[in-house]
Amino acid sequence: MPKHNLDGAVDAFLHYLVIEKGLLPNTIASYARDLRAYADTLEELGVADASHIGDAATEFHAIRLSRRGLKPSSRARMLSTLKHFHRFLVREGLGQDTTPPRVVRPRLGRRLPTVLTLGQVERLLEAPDTSPLGLRDRAMLEMAYGAGLRVSELCELGVDAVQFDQHLVMVTGKGGKQRVVPYGRAAAGALSRYLSDGRPHLLAGRISMRVFVNHRGGPLSRVGFFKRLKQHAAAAGIERRVSPHVLRHSFATHLLEGGADLRLVQELLGHADISTTQVYTNVDTRHILEAHRAFHPRGR
Repeated sequence: MPKHNLDGAVDAFLHYLVIEKGLLPNTIASYARDLRAYADTLEELGVADASHIGDAATEFHAIRLSRRGLKPSSRARMLSTLKHFHRFLVREGLGQDTTPPRVVRPRLGRRLPTVLTLGQVERLLEAPDTSPLGLRDRAMLEMAYGAGLRVSELCELGVDAVQFDQHLVMVTGKGGKQRVVPYGRAAAGALSRYLSDGRPHLLAGRISMRVFVNHRGGPLSRVGFFKRLKQHAAAAGIERRVSPHVLRHSFATHLLEGGADLRLVQELLGHADISTTQVYTNVDTRHILEAHRAFHPRGR
């Protein structure tokens, strides 16, 4: 089938996603569904050649999507598919860049981050045992929640980045930006127990510049920590999905609920833009509303 033919162009794009991008089958199937809907619109408009797609066609398809009652996230994904498809056409010489700037992507409401209650956090922190791996996991959980570290920052934390006497860590975040973050007495105690009774057993004479190592004394991966976290969450009886980022969300939310300034939380999290941090004020508002409804005589 000729590539300039509409069906041929779609097939070529999907083949590109498989061979060059290595996308998973479910992702390919999602792209294929979006492009079939786009092809239906183009056929109704009498467009059978990829090089004949104009601005009006893509605008018309965007309007059709908005009239179908789809969620904003679904429409945004479909329009993103069109953008990638047209970029492919331009690169392959099969068409022109006709993704119109006048088509406005739907605004996506920012999801409130998932957070744990204080009780859930306490149960999670108590879940690891006193084996070397358990001591390591307890220290990692305490540091993740106590300092709000990203999972990559936690797993890659170097021994020389920890100021043990002052309870501070120097972490390198996104974009190579460094920040100093404090951690509390509970995290300090768990870290101390791990370093004295857990880490030497895991290293078994080997040397590592990382604070947290795996059972063979090598670097601990993010996936490895995530698996252990899920096990401890299940053992703690926490039914909701718990990820390393949930601990970071909980760190920020509990700080704000305790009265911390938003700018301070921004600095501790390492957010370049305060608008990223402001999502936690929505969580804090939800906490206030729940308290009002629970305790005010006319709150319900």
